[in-house]
Amino acid sequence: MSKFQTTRWSLIVAARDSPAQARSALEQLCRAYRPPVLAFVRHSGYAQADAEDLTQAFFLRFLERGWYADADPGRGRFRTLVLVSLRNFLHDQHAQAAALKRGAGKQADADILDRIASGESPEEAFTRAWLGTVLARAMQHLEREWVRAGKRAQFEQLAPLLVEHADASELRGIAAATGVRSNTIAVQAHRMRQRLRQLVRLELLQTVGSGEALEQELAELREALETSSAPASATANP
Repeated sequence: MSKFQTTRWSLIVAARDSPAQARSALEQLCRAYRPPVLAFVRHSGYAQADAEDLTQAFFLRFLERGWYADADPGRGRFRTLVLVSLRNFLHDQHAQAAALKRGAGKQADADILDRIASGESPEEAFTRAWLGTVLARAMQHLEREWVRAGKRAQFEQLAPLLVEHADASELRGIAAATGVRSNTIAVQAHRMRQRLRQLVRLELLQTVGSGEALEQELAELREALETSSAPASATANP
């Protein structure tokens, strides 16, 4: 399992006894995975401004109180830890708010009602946003690779093909615009799609502590993807 020791999450877990050593890596993960936390809070019934404040407060406490200290170094997953910590945090916030408002009349909140009507639970919103963050970060990495290779224009032409396999007319259109044969474009898109899958796995490696945890994370995210309407489903099947 030595190949997992250089990931950010493994570094954090290994530095439990010296939090300062892990602070930078943990802050990077928190910044990267802020959207899922915000999605959970919003779908828990908080208006946008309150959700933004609570998300900021959650990460401050997460960092300051070392909530990662009890993570299992072999099976720990950053996503699971964040979700459990977030549930507890919001439970405490709700209890405090209820104590302050005890005896006061109830006030309807259209924002809350909208989210209840959407039918998406906070956990589902969290997982969907987490998956979206993983895919977005992998896509950004892929774009940087192509730009460094001097192929920005080619990337922009092929990137839409990563969402769904292009039909013959789309390939012919790109071929006409670039002067490259349709078959060549199809092969390039296939290779780009394969590389994106690799980058998804590498991104997830930053949030798990072992190979077993990685496979479990992939399985759970695939399951979530299959039950959602995420547009990037064709690319997220490593």
